[in-house]
Amino acid sequence: MEGTERETLTEELLERLLASATPEAYLTSSDSDVDARDLAEFLRDLLAEKGLSRADVIRGSGLNATFCYQVFQGTRRIGRDNAIMLAFGLRCTLRETQRLLRHAGVSELWCRVRRDAIIIHCIDNGVTREQCDDELYRLGEPTLLPEDR
Repeated sequence: MEGTERETLTEELLERLLASATPEAYLTSSDSDVDARDLAEFLRDLLAEKGLSRADVIRGSGLNATFCYQVFQGTRRIGRDNAIMLAFGLRCTLRETQRLLRHAGVSELWCRVRRDAIIIHCIDNGVTREQCDDELYRLGEPTLLPEDR
């Protein structure tokens, strides 16, 4: 996912899309850079790339095992906080986390939002989900794993 090749900027892709005669022309072009994988495929690719097992991810995320297995099978949708927790379980980089959030159909982390800024900092520094929750709690923000779980 994060190879040596340069990732095309969204602005460049938008220019290409707008310059295309039809949406199909853009989507079928070799340089459209559209990721057609669904969330389950994306997660399986991340697992293989990182050499992790689903059990490793479940332990690292703090999510319910049955729920996680359903997400990996593509039979269950995932909300934003659960997707972020899954990213921690997968030991995702910030770029991988943002892609995971896009594949999940939820908003990406945004550094102008206080809570998101804390989460971004935690991901960028490679801390665990538990450590991120500690930091969120310390700074008066809602934790990823609700306190009642």
